Amino acid sequence: MTDIEDSEISLMRPSVVTIRTAKPRDLPELNEMIALLAAHHGDAAAATPEQLERDLFGPLPWITALVAEISEGLIGYAILVPLYRAQEGKRGMDLHHLFVRDGHRGHGTGQLLVDRARETARNAGCGYLSVSAATGNVLAHRFYEQMDFTPRPVTGMRYMQSIA
Repeated sequence: MTDIEDSEISLMRPSVVTIRTAKPRDLPELNEMIALLAAHHGDAAAATPEQLERDLFGPLPWITALVAEISEGLIGYAILVPLYRAQEGKRGMDLHHLFVRDGHRGHGTGQLLVDRARETARNAGCGYLSVSAATGNVLAHRFYEQMDFTPRPVTGMRYMQSIA
């Protein structure tokens, strides 16, 4: 076998994907992927690595981030935010963001992130995992339904008030 054939074979081997909890060193890449997801939805990203650091690793962590990593770097992430149904006394977790970079989609990375999100929610004492997708995002709808999420109708209005 020649050297060229050896390199071609190594390029054909799939990268090993590791799903883990985000670390401070991930903040720049995580912030970049958040901006990519925002752009995909036509939104502007205003989050900074400093804000992510505060919300992930500060004195009062607000969110949990899971990252998908290969030897070349991060290829995806999921952000989880706690939920609570007071009338039922049930803890839950919202899968607030799920993102896999172009070129890495369709290979199971999103499924691995959802699986770890379920495990993270269970370990936090949660009884459910929730996720939402834009009305016209049919690919996301199919993905979540294939991952055994049950569609639920959105009812009522949601109101917001700035308190800053």
